[in-house]
Amino acid sequence: MLRSVVALSCALLPLSFGLQAEEADAAKTAKIDAILTQHVLPNFEDLAQTTATLATVAHENCSPDSEALQIAYHNAFDAWTRVSHLRFGPSEVNNRAFALAFWPDPRGKTPKALARLLADQDVALLAPEAFEELSIAARGFYTLEYLLFEPQLQQPAAYACALVEAGTADIARLSARIAADWPNYADQMRQAGGDSPYQTQDEVTQEFFKALLTGLQFTTDMRLGRPLGSFDRPRPKRAEARRSARGRQTVALAVAELAELAALLAEDDSSLERELAGAFGEVAENIDTLESPDLSQVSDALGWMQVDMVRLGLHGRIVEELMPPLGEQLGVPAGFNALDGD
Repeated sequence: MLRSVVALSCALLPLSFGLQAEEADAAKTAKIDAILTQHVLPNFEDLAQTTATLATVAHENCSPDSEALQIAYHNAFDAWTRVSHLRFGPSEVNNRAFALAFWPDPRGKTPKALARLLADQDVALLAPEAFEELSIAARGFYTLEYLLFEPQLQQPAAYACALVEAGTADIARLSARIAADWPNYADQMRQAGGDSPYQTQDEVTQEFFKALLTGLQFTTDMRLGRPLGSFDRPRPKRAEARRSARGRQTVALAVAELAELAALLAEDDSSLERELAGAFGEVAENIDTLESPDLSQVSDALGWMQVDMVRLGLHGRIVEELMPPLGEQLGVPAGFNALDGD
């Protein structure tokens, strides 16, 4: 009798393991689908819609004094911020993401390229095909910011206005192409193996983890680290989009999207999910205390420390303490750095 029971148990072991594997695969598939349907696809659709509106508004009135144009600019920039950490797949094709957002720009290539365009006033370059051949430093949101918020780069007015119209149309085309390519790429992520760029579901979740870590490091080191500089030598003029006074807004939106992605990735571990929610919540509260929309408060000691509290919350608590266990859970190699090409 005992032998029969043992034999039956041994016979059932492969079936049990098989069922567990199927359940694990189903859970991974559900996680990937949730990230795509809740986090990725709607945000890229919003980017396409807001940039299309931006181009329409600019076509109707391309003057930098247009309140409607400035509102449309901020709405579209908000939408870009929400997807700015997803720099893979359709965003990588033909350097689309860099053409939308060439920053940081430590050598000042954007204002130099824009100054040359304004000096030459070449009407032929305004055509869509010609505009797309321009340097990425002369395209995208940061060039548009100069045209709308930097008086020294708004003359001659007629050609500057034409550049606004051509630039917003270019931004809308780029965004529409990215959004149009994402549904097919999403299917490839859902169906790892075969012709997909990903051979396993683990590779897909690891791609999203890399995007999360890249976004965290970029926000920590660039969006916050550049204007912070050092306590003795802050660099407020290095803040992202300072001319349009949206540095604080960009950080807040980026952190909110990264918190959402982290929660979706960590849903298998309720304890880690709670820790991440708490840590991101504290960072959001610290962002709410910042007084200057352009992060210029780093120029005084108290303001600098308030901005640094945001940076420390992201780097110390989230990147250093909570990303390693999440990465381990998702099978990411120890010591992975999203910004060094690993």
